Amino acid sequence: MTTPSAGAAGSFVLPDATAYASAVEQARAAAAAYYEGGTSVLDDDAYDRLVRAITAYEGEHPDEVLADSPSGKVAGGAVVGDVPHTVPMLSLDNVFSDEEFTTWAASLERRIGRAVASWNVQPKLDGLAIAARYEDGRLARLVTRGDGTAGEDVSHAIGTIEGLPTALSRPVTLEVRGEVLMTHAQFEYANTVRTEHGGAPFANPRNAAAGTLRAKDRAYTVPMTFFCYGLLPLPGTDQDLADEFEAAAHGAVMDRAAGLGINTPASTAVPGTVVASVDEVHARVKEIAALRAELPFGIDGIVVKADLAADQQQAGSGSRAPRWAVAFKLPAVEKITKLLAVEWNVGRTGIVAPRAVLQPVDIDGSTVTFATLHNPADITRRDLRLGDHVMVYKAGDIIPRIEAPVAHLRTGEETAIVFPAECPQCGSGIDTSEQRWRCERGRNCHLVAALAYAAGRDQLDIEGLGHSRVVQLVDAGLVESLPDLFDRLTRDQLLGLERMGETSTDNLLAALDRARRQPLSRVLCALGVRGTGRSMSRRIARHFATMDAIRAADAEAMQQVEGIGVEKAPVIVAELAELAGQIDRLAAAGLSMTEPGATPPAAPAEDADTPEDAAATGPLAGMKVVVTGAMTGPLESLSRNQMNELVERAGGKSSGSVSKNTSLVVAGEGAGAKRAKAEALGVRLMTPDEFAELVSDLLG
Repeated sequence: MTTPSAGAAGSFVLPDATAYASAVEQARAAAAAYYEGGTSVLDDDAYDRLVRAITAYEGEHPDEVLADSPSGKVAGGAVVGDVPHTVPMLSLDNVFSDEEFTTWAASLERRIGRAVASWNVQPKLDGLAIAARYEDGRLARLVTRGDGTAGEDVSHAIGTIEGLPTALSRPVTLEVRGEVLMTHAQFEYANTVRTEHGGAPFANPRNAAAGTLRAKDRAYTVPMTFFCYGLLPLPGTDQDLADEFEAAAHGAVMDRAAGLGINTPASTAVPGTVVASVDEVHARVKEIAALRAELPFGIDGIVVKADLAADQQQAGSGSRAPRWAVAFKLPAVEKITKLLAVEWNVGRTGIVAPRAVLQPVDIDGSTVTFATLHNPADITRRDLRLGDHVMVYKAGDIIPRIEAPVAHLRTGEETAIVFPAECPQCGSGIDTSEQRWRCERGRNCHLVAALAYAAGRDQLDIEGLGHSRVVQLVDAGLVESLPDLFDRLTRDQLLGLERMGETSTDNLLAALDRARRQPLSRVLCALGVRGTGRSMSRRIARHFATMDAIRAADAEAMQQVEGIGVEKAPVIVAELAELAGQIDRLAAAGLSMTEPGATPPAAPAEDADTPEDAAATGPLAGMKVVVTGAMTGPLESLSRNQMNELVERAGGKSSGSVSKNTSLVVAGEGAGAKRAKAEALGVRLMTPDEFAELVSDLLG
């Protein structure tokens, strides 16, 4: 059989009629599997490329178009229900670039004989389209898209979908159209409940929503969420209301829906927006794309519509899609690939962490070979097996993770993942009492990694104590813990090591002496307390001000630090108790146990309502600051950690992500997505030189 071959940019090329027929059958089977059961042998990106290849072949061979071709059918048409739609429920054509959208917009304006008056831009939600019919304000029936002409009755799901009320705020008769989806949180909950009841986990939120919407007589229920994208009159709709729908702009219709108590994108960080030009459409598309990674639900593109009813009516519709709307597709953030192996790595604190080795796959412009597997319990819950086809998800700066196995693609040759019986680093026993397994030797298991980390630039910054030198010290038996560097190591011992002359020895001893003057936050970070890192160590140090105050804190007091919750607090408290001996020795060796500029928290008055940051002073007092890109000028020599320390000494809070709560973004050379997101949200931007001037008093 002739099959599709890969062309430019990973697209499919169909060389002949046999390949074309095979591609049509493959696309038809994939659509049927997805729309009937929420599963598919292809991920979205592969399906889109296959359909584009089919469409391209049909453009060159119009006499060979097959009746089953997806190019002429409504997406979702695999399930032909028995409930007729009052108005065809069409899908959308796609564009994949600014240039393609500009071409499409020009063709629409030629069709209607004038410029489009305004455009409506809104997120393309990654869910399942349904029609909800209300009679006198009560939700009476739910119908899937089906083949666009008739759909499947899924009214059994009434009452399980958030954002789709069973009663409207007014007793009107109308049809509400929109998308049913699962938020990321709902998806995690759905898979937890599903696996507890013996079912295979869903591959992704979209498949979970599709399968859940159709499921009847389950022993459990899981929530879903609805977002409206349109209102239509029904027989029995008040004539004035029907006339309003006929004449209103799309934005006004969405406002009407929200007023009736129906969920719309207006309630999210990516509300529908009306713009006046193609250039403004491009800008808004980029704004929504920049926010994609932080949304609590999935989007796979942006829908762009002619906003005015007159423009829509003039343009009309084809057999499968309206001519006045298009989907601007975004790069895929999830793909199906194969799980080849699982590696077990031991971190510097002794955590034994699994990592998935994948068949390389391109996701959102980068090749993914490894993915996160949180812990053994997570592997068991997801029922992962070696050789599984798995759905891998990646968005923005998030480390790729496996959502779930694609269970229906199993061949029976998959094998169980073997968990280690002993520490893969040192051969000691493993403490399996918590979800995250840990070598019984703890941080001593990975002594070299722990010491090299402590000596790093963003911790104690001990110049000359790199990985190879640490190995040398450990192998010689001179250093067995961090305090040994300061209270045990002697000049004569160093001179006795290979490649350690007097100059190298004196330089290292001087670097160790400078490390004694590092602030508490860096000492705390160097200790490698589980549940903390550079940012969290700074927060703890600035909150408590002294090591004595930190060590005196119980779990409840530790929870007062931003970012420390009920689960992390007792772990940190226990770790500090475990490290008590090392902390005492470091203090005795002269290392700093205070944080400059910080004061211990005072006991709050019973009637105090002052915000936590009220006492913050400095040019950035009360501001949340994100630093991105390469710094230049006076800041060029500063590491990212040093920049964050500078922010906090100036009274601000450093953050790694841009949100609507961000006060300032310092954007250096090469700043990309974070700068774009700041621009989209209207967050204040500064160059490195401008920021250096603002905090000049703190630059020594």
